[in-house]
Amino acid sequence: MMLKTLLPGFSAAVEAGDGRGLAACFTEDGVYHDTFYGAFEGREAIADMLENRFWRDADGFRWRFEDICEAGDIGYASWLFGYRSRLEEAAGRRVVVEGMSRFRLRGGLIARYDELLDIAVALGQLDFAPERVARIAARHARAYRDRAHRTGHWD
Repeated sequence: MMLKTLLPGFSAAVEAGDGRGLAACFTEDGVYHDTFYGAFEGREAIADMLENRFWRDADGFRWRFEDICEAGDIGYASWLFGYRSRLEEAAGRRVVVEGMSRFRLRGGLIARYDELLDIAVALGQLDFAPERVARIAARHARAYRDRAHRTGHWD
């Protein structure tokens, strides 16, 4: 099971702010789709995302994967993820969220990473104004509806 061997290095790279280490878990054209920051394609973009977005806005990362399963070229894992905010309006606040990830695998590496988490739970821990949380949650809800329409799920 290749995912079980990849994920310790994946989480260690995130926790250390090691963009090259995280990018090495991905194929050359790999995609990392982050709930907060969006999609990043290619190793250079993935490394930059970690070093210049994750670590710009937070530190003290902890990421623990569990319930890892894999079949063919797809894998899933649940996780507990935490960090300390560096955002001016929330500096020092700890955030802990649970989520699930889907991994598309190719050649022993991650070709695509997607995650699912309750973004309102994360934002609520930052003590953002309710209007700000609602605005961000509404943007995510629109993205879900748009996907449903594109795939014919909601016509």
